[in-house]
Amino acid sequence: MEKQLSLSFENTAIAFEHMSNGALKRANFLFSNIGKPWLVKLGAFATPIAFKLRLPIKGIIKSTIFNQFCGGETLDEAVRAAEELGKFGVGVVLDYSVEAVEGEENYDNAVPEFLRAIQYATGKKHIPFIAIKVTGFARFGLLEKIHAGGTLTAEEQAEFKRVHDRIHTISAAAAKGKVGLLIDAEESWVQQPVDDLADEMMSLFNKEQVIVYNTFQLYRHDRLEFLQASYDKAKAAGYLLGAKLVRGAYMEKERKRAEEEAYPSPIQPNKAAADQDYDTAIRFCLDRLNDLGLFIGTHNEDSCMLAAQLLHEKGIAHNHPGVSFSQLYGMSDNITFNLAHAGYNVSKYLPYGPVKDVVPYLIRRAQENTSIAGAMGRELGLIRSEMKRRKI
Repeated sequence: MEKQLSLSFENTAIAFEHMSNGALKRANFLFSNIGKPWLVKLGAFATPIAFKLRLPIKGIIKSTIFNQFCGGETLDEAVRAAEELGKFGVGVVLDYSVEAVEGEENYDNAVPEFLRAIQYATGKKHIPFIAIKVTGFARFGLLEKIHAGGTLTAEEQAEFKRVHDRIHTISAAAAKGKVGLLIDAEESWVQQPVDDLADEMMSLFNKEQVIVYNTFQLYRHDRLEFLQASYDKAKAAGYLLGAKLVRGAYMEKERKRAEEEAYPSPIQPNKAAADQDYDTAIRFCLDRLNDLGLFIGTHNEDSCMLAAQLLHEKGIAHNHPGVSFSQLYGMSDNITFNLAHAGYNVSKYLPYGPVKDVVPYLIRRAQENTSIAGAMGRELGLIRSEMKRRKI
């Protein structure tokens, strides 16, 4: 193994090798506009109304923001996108991204969609994971009551049993197919039942290999300690921990609610504190690869380089089966494709679902992006560097 790691996130030839000139121009147009907060606010306000009024906007959304950030409307379309990425050594996390569709019938109907995804992913090296959100199978208010320690009525107990059974069915199928199952984090005021479900599924299905992963949002100041406690709990109980590390997705909402309800914010005081905890979490996990699986879900170039460098320095194979990197589809290709080129396990989170139902996901993604200072400028700069290199 080389002493010096040969990896750069500046190499745009590798980063955009998978994109045609036309695709690169479309990405340039999209990122030029998605970085404008006023446009995102307008879109977030107007799009749901337009769908409600049945205005013909689906085509516009599909040909722009949907095509950039989603794999398609159906599993079959997502699979085609996955196969394209696979040609470049990039895997996918299949993510059926229908959000905010409440009701028992909808929760039940979602289960077969995930089972189909697991069935398709089984045995396919380029589809190592699928992702789920517990709020896709459970009423938010029920999770909120459980988190707050409220006493459930007999009806609510039966309701939560159905939630448990849905998650168990999907986890069991993932274990049978040996497909990684990432359980996404939620808002802090519903997170406890999500953690409890994740812990139970890990204890059942992570005996010999890591199948189920819980998500640790390191922009919360208590999550590094929780990660360490989760590791100790798994070790004591004789199962392997699945640790998906992210910074977090609900910062503004979390701070606002904490202020309105007068409790201390769970969010780190500043970005530097979140970065420090994230990198400490990476080091913690890389020192314990015999007992856990690590999924590094971040667009932060410094954290990705740190993890890649540590693996290299420790003499751990770049493609160690217990370590995966991941970025969102349509973003940070400079990280994803350069990691893949250097032999690391890396995947794209690949959302899919009907355009109308995926709009809440897309709006949230656009809002997150505009709140990350410099993120859009970085994407644009890289795209334009590659356009200049290609002379287009």
